[in-house]
Amino acid sequence: MKTEVYSWRLSDELKSDLERQARLRGVSVSSILDTAVRDWLEKNNGDIGSDEAQRRLHAAATRCFGTFAGGDSNRAEKAGANVRRRLRRRYAR
Repeated sequence: MKTEVYSWRLSDELKSDLERQARLRGVSVSSILDTAVRDWLEKNNGDIGSDEAQRRLHAAATRCFGTFAGGDSNRAEKAGANVRRRLRRRYAR
């Protein structure tokens, strides 16, 4: 089921050629574009989805990861409560 919309600009000539080919084949322009995009992705995606490729990408990215030093290792878990506390303090009447 198709739920997403993607649009891009085409030259008049390319649009006309695309519509003509769709008419000749008795299919929609959308189905031709789906086929073209899938073919391109297959040719250009390589093995990027494989586990080994993902491990290599993660290892490369890890070298760029930084860390934040702080005294509270549970800061993220307490963020909501801290924000509510600060808002109550700021807007207390």
